Amino acid sequence: MPTRRAFLALMALGITSVAAAAGGRPLDAQDWLRFRPVYDIHLAPDGASVAYLVNRYDAAADESQSDLWTVPWAGGAARQLTHGESVSDPAFTPDGREITFLSARPKDGPSQLWAVPRQGGAPHVLSHVRREIAGYAWAPDGEHVVLVTRGEEQPAAKAKGKDKDKQEAKPKPIVLDAYQFKADKSGYLTAAWRSHLYLLEVKTGRVSPLPADPQRIDSDPAFSPDGKSLAFVGHTVGTPAQVARDDIYVLGMAAGAAPRLLLSTDSPNHQHLEWSPDGARLSLLVGAAELKYNAYITDRLAVADAKSGELRLLATDLDRAVGQPKFTRDGSAIEVTVEDDGEQYPAQVALADGRLSRLGGAMVVHELTAAAGHTAVLSSSDQAPPEVFALEDQRLRVLTHHNDALFAQVRLGSVEDIAFKDPSGVEVHGQIVKPPDYVAGRRYPTILWIHGGPNGQDDHSLELWGYGPPLERQYFATHGYVVLAINYRGGSGRGAAYARAIAADWGDKEVEDLRAGVDWAIAQGIADPERLGIGGWSYGGILTDYTIASDPRFKAAISGAGSANQLSMYGADEYVVQYNAELGPPWTNSALWLKVSYPFFHADRIHTPTLFLGGDRDFNVPLAGGEQMYQALKTLGVPAQLVVYPGEYHVLTRPSFLIDRTERYLAWMDRYLKAKP
Repeated sequence: MPTRRAFLALMALGITSVAAAAGGRPLDAQDWLRFRPVYDIHLAPDGASVAYLVNRYDAAADESQSDLWTVPWAGGAARQLTHGESVSDPAFTPDGREITFLSARPKDGPSQLWAVPRQGGAPHVLSHVRREIAGYAWAPDGEHVVLVTRGEEQPAAKAKGKDKDKQEAKPKPIVLDAYQFKADKSGYLTAAWRSHLYLLEVKTGRVSPLPADPQRIDSDPAFSPDGKSLAFVGHTVGTPAQVARDDIYVLGMAAGAAPRLLLSTDSPNHQHLEWSPDGARLSLLVGAAELKYNAYITDRLAVADAKSGELRLLATDLDRAVGQPKFTRDGSAIEVTVEDDGEQYPAQVALADGRLSRLGGAMVVHELTAAAGHTAVLSSSDQAPPEVFALEDQRLRVLTHHNDALFAQVRLGSVEDIAFKDPSGVEVHGQIVKPPDYVAGRRYPTILWIHGGPNGQDDHSLELWGYGPPLERQYFATHGYVVLAINYRGGSGRGAAYARAIAADWGDKEVEDLRAGVDWAIAQGIADPERLGIGGWSYGGILTDYTIASDPRFKAAISGAGSANQLSMYGADEYVVQYNAELGPPWTNSALWLKVSYPFFHADRIHTPTLFLGGDRDFNVPLAGGEQMYQALKTLGVPAQLVVYPGEYHVLTRPSFLIDRTERYLAWMDRYLKAKP
């Protein structure tokens, strides 16, 4: 039997939902301008306050901005510390007096490292580098910072007026030698985009390069507690003959020291380094050992001896992905987040025996930060978007209220768990979102809204970012639709075997699971079989193409940032390493490539009116994927429309485009599922 989780999730969060109050209005596309996504939380060294970012949408400038805020961990009023130019990557200084961040202020060069007093005041700049700063880490002495830099050197300041044309360089040919030569947002990956580490002396502003290998990409720096050593991840770029890998290095900070290889593997999935309080070990996340399954990673928690590099996996009986490890104050345990079926909860793993214990009830925790014996999380529920909470005695205490006023006006749909079996007998889980005024026994127009990934899941949250399915599901529900969210095989939250079930077999088992979910909703008397819609973004768009090519029941489809002719994506997107490992090159396994491209090569089976959308700068799933399917359906006389968002990558960010897409979603479904005969 399906169980209602919305109420349980709200109780776990310690809040009540004003959003579900009677008399509220439906979600509106213009609400995109009113949302305030909260993210990137960090506790101060003394644990007394939490720094975090709040995103806002500027309608006049048609762009999004992020501001730095703080809130006391014990409770109290939140304070905004920055205004104007957008900021990113907040972190407290080691003494906790200031908070640093990255920002281009003003917009006349690359982002620099800035600092602002913890209690508020004017920000001041700490760095003056001419390459992009991709990350940084403070030394415990508070006098040095390691910068992760990449990209071509940029002018110190952009010229104005007549001098502008003289200073701007003419475009040059892009010369590429790398095996993987492109990435979404980064563009073409020239040698300049290999990140390296530099040491910034805060007092003087002097920047010195740390020892580097030109062929290696260095990232994720972490200082030891005594400041004498720096650990970092060195990524060796893969070639057809050599698998990419992530090695862990330790660099002594004494003059003339060379990096020491601490841990070497054949896996490109080591990340999130953190030292234990005594400096004896490092915690890290370890991904798939077999490159074939790199797209279906279930990250595991491990510790490495800081001297020998001996690696020990923790919580070995846990078949779930963990994230965001933080050592407890005494170093006896590590706090993590655990992604489970439909949720993500905080937990603690003891170093002594590697056992995991849960810290609280049913909840969705997006981020976790810990310091000085205090823990804070970013958490949400079915009815309330992410806010900052203190985690104390396994209970959540709300600290911020950035979206309360907006969601007090909105009446959201109820969310329930569902479970059913697909034709092969596999139990599949998901959620069903019902309209606020749902009447049992009445059949409703129903939309199958598919999450991306595939390594992801639909959970009991209400994310406000990018192409967040939870918010889109509620948007449809508040306008009278029942929405199905199916956690198909290939997704996360159900263990490694469930995730790996679709390896080298795309568009098969996932489609079985999705179709079985629709069958369940029809059998329950909920879904109207004559008014079925389907859609999604990214892998959700890809699965939309797969499904409408094999199931004629859908009367409307939305394929966002999707593709169907997977053969044409080879070399056009950023996944060549995965393709070669999982499918093999097309010239060695052409039959399999044609099989996973069946929606395009069997487009004549599709009769569903389909809306295709995408950004013209998307290197994740290039726009060509949607263009080809649009052209195929147009050739076949099937109603289709293509919407191109200029200048956008895989995830849309321009507010006017987010509003436009949201309006088009509803209009397309209404046109084919609600129109009177």
